[in-house]
Amino acid sequence: MPDPLYLSLWFPHFETIEILPRTVSVMRQFPFSKQRPGITYLSLHPVSWSEPTVMEQRFNPGVAPEEAAAMAQDLLHADYAFAFDAWWDLWTPTESPVEWIQLPSPVKFIAHGMEFEHPEAEVGDIQIDLGLDEPFLYENLQLTPTQQDRLRENVTQLVVFTAAVEKNSGASARLLWSESEENLAQKLISRLQKVQ
Repeated sequence: MPDPLYLSLWFPHFETIEILPRTVSVMRQFPFSKQRPGITYLSLHPVSWSEPTVMEQRFNPGVAPEEAAAMAQDLLHADYAFAFDAWWDLWTPTESPVEWIQLPSPVKFIAHGMEFEHPEAEVGDIQIDLGLDEPFLYENLQLTPTQQDRLRENVTQLVVFTAAVEKNSGASARLLWSESEENLAQKLISRLQKVQ
């Protein structure tokens, strides 16, 4: 069964004034969808996820990360979470699983102020919700050589993105994880070995 997939990032310091610049530095590394480029939605959440948003803005077409962050600049607070929606293109089976096409898949960048209520320890200063892990595994499909190449392309895009974030964003630690108790890295390695 597919699990939600996340990338959590921690920074040496994450003061309120650094929330948006650090989030922009992460979003700059992201391979935005060619079909749905840019940031398409911004929301600001005060105190905890149970509170109503104080700002929501949709962008059609999408805007650059810097432009979306600039809209939130005047509402910087240590007890806010800032959520930015984007898309990336992943190879996906069509209704006939023989043919695969690249489709935009949603991704959410969430930056938590130091005083925002989030009970989970692993969320990090910035958490990236990458959607389900299925596009990187397709565990229940017997893959043709072409489909194996498509799966590898999805995994490569994930690996290149996480490496770029680690190298270029100033993050001091990162964790790629899913909600299941299974080791995600081991699942990816195991699946890629099966398609070799």
